[in-house]
Amino acid sequence: MEEENKIVAERREKLARLREAGVAYPNDFSRTHLSSDIESIHGEKTKEALEQEGIQATIAGRLMLKRVMGKASFGVLQDQGGRLQIYVSDDRTGKERHGRFKHFDLGDIVGASGVLFRTQKGELTLHAHELRLLAKSLRPLPEKFHGLTDQEQRYRQRYLDLAMNESSRRVFAVRSAVVAAVRDYMARAGYVEVETPMLQPIPGGAVARPFKTHHNALDMELYLRIAPELYLKRLVVGGIEKVYELNRNFRNEGISTRHNPEFTMMEMYCAYTDYEYMMDLTERVIRRAAERSVSSQTLAYQGRQIDLSRPFARLSMSAAIRQHAPSPFTDAQLRDRAFLSAQLRSLNVEFDQTQGWGALHLMLFETLAEKQLVEPTFIVDFPAEVSPLARRKDGDAEVAERFELFIDAKEIANGFSELNDPEDQAARFQEQARMKAAGDVEAMYYDADYVRALEYGLPPTSGAGIGIDRLVMLLTDSPSIRDVILFPHMRPEGGSE
Repeated sequence: MEEENKIVAERREKLARLREAGVAYPNDFSRTHLSSDIESIHGEKTKEALEQEGIQATIAGRLMLKRVMGKASFGVLQDQGGRLQIYVSDDRTGKERHGRFKHFDLGDIVGASGVLFRTQKGELTLHAHELRLLAKSLRPLPEKFHGLTDQEQRYRQRYLDLAMNESSRRVFAVRSAVVAAVRDYMARAGYVEVETPMLQPIPGGAVARPFKTHHNALDMELYLRIAPELYLKRLVVGGIEKVYELNRNFRNEGISTRHNPEFTMMEMYCAYTDYEYMMDLTERVIRRAAERSVSSQTLAYQGRQIDLSRPFARLSMSAAIRQHAPSPFTDAQLRDRAFLSAQLRSLNVEFDQTQGWGALHLMLFETLAEKQLVEPTFIVDFPAEVSPLARRKDGDAEVAERFELFIDAKEIANGFSELNDPEDQAARFQEQARMKAAGDVEAMYYDADYVRALEYGLPPTSGAGIGIDRLVMLLTDSPSIRDVILFPHMRPEGGSE
C-alpha cells in the first residue's frame, strides 16, 4: 500500500505540471479508427504494400505497454476493438513529443496519429507523428503479467477488470450479442417489444419476496417489480397479441452463483397458442442466441459438453422423479401427501404441514432429479398448487400446463399456458393471500385489477420467461452469475461475503 501511495503521489505531481501548462484533460481530439478496424482492413497487407500506400490513421486508447529505447520507443494502446502497437521516434515524432511520451505512465489515455507500417518482426504498427496525453491515470494498473485475478476486486471494480482482462470483455460482448439476437428473432417473428412499470403498487407475476419503497408525492407504498407478467398479459387483453419485454427484475432473495437481487429476463406472450408452442419458441430463441453470439450450438460448460442443436428433451415432473428415485414410485404415490412426506423426511428435507401434495411433489423433484438435468430438458406438467398463474390441464385439474427448461441443472426458462379463467384466477389469488397471511413472504398478493382485466376476456395464451443472465453463463462458460453481470450486488467493502 505504501508503494502504491508513492506511485499515486508521483502521478499527481505529473498531473499538476500538466495543469500548470494548461494541457490537462483536453477534449478536442478525434480518432479515425479503432484498432479492430485497422486490423480487419490492413491486417493482411505486406510491409511493402503498407509503405507504398502510406495509410494515415488516428487512434486512441489506454497505454498498456511501454518500452523506451533511447531515440525510439514502443507502446501499446488498447481500445474497445483490441490493441495496436505504436512506434515513437526522435526523427518522425520529434524529440519533444518523444520526451513527453517517456514520462507517460501505464494506464494513461493516449491519442496518436501517424502512418501504418510493419516492424522487422512483422507486427502491424502505427508510426506516431502526433502524440497527446488525453487523460492521466493517477492509479497504477495491476501488474501486467498477472492482470487482475482477485475475484472480489474484479466484481467491485469492473472498470479495472475490463481494462485488464480480455476474457471479461469477451463475456460482455457475448452478452450484448445475445440480447441483440433475441430482439432480432422476436421482431422477425412479429412480436411487439414493450416496456412495463418497474415500480408497481402490487408486485405480481412470480412467487418471490419484493423490494419495497415509498413514493413521497403520491404518499403510497410501491414495490420494485418481481416480474412483468401481469402487465404483459393485460396488453394481450388489449389486443397486442404477440408481445415481449427484455426486462430488469428485482427479488429480495439470497445471493448465490445463480442468484442476484437484480437480474434480466425476456418474457414473451402469444395469443391463441399453448405451452407446447411456447416450448418450441423458447428452444428456437435459445438456439438463435447461441448461433449469433458464439457461433456454435455445442457448448463446453465447466468441463461438460452441452448440445443445443438436438431437440430438447421433454419429461413430466413425475417421470423425472421416477427416473432418479432410489426405488420404484407410482403416479398415485407421487400424489399421496403421506407418501411424499415420508420420502422428504428420509432425505432430511424440511416442509410445512400446511403445504399440499403439489408443493411436496416439487420439493421431491428438486431434491432427486433437478441436479441430474444436464442436457437441455423441458420438465412439464407441474402441480397446479405451485403454479398459481398457469392454466389447469384438461382432464387433470390438479396439474398445470407448465414447463421449466433446465440446462446443466439450472432453470433457464419458465412458461405455461396462461390461466384466463377470471374466477379460477381469483380463487388462486385468494389462496395465495391466505398463505401470505399465514407467514409466507413469497406468496402473491391479490391483484383485483388483473382479475378485472381477465373479466374482459384474455384469449387462450401462452407465455414464457428466459433468464438472460443464466443463458449468458452457459454461452461463456462462466461459473457464477456475477461473472456475467457488469455490476453485481455485493456487501460494502470490508464486510464479509
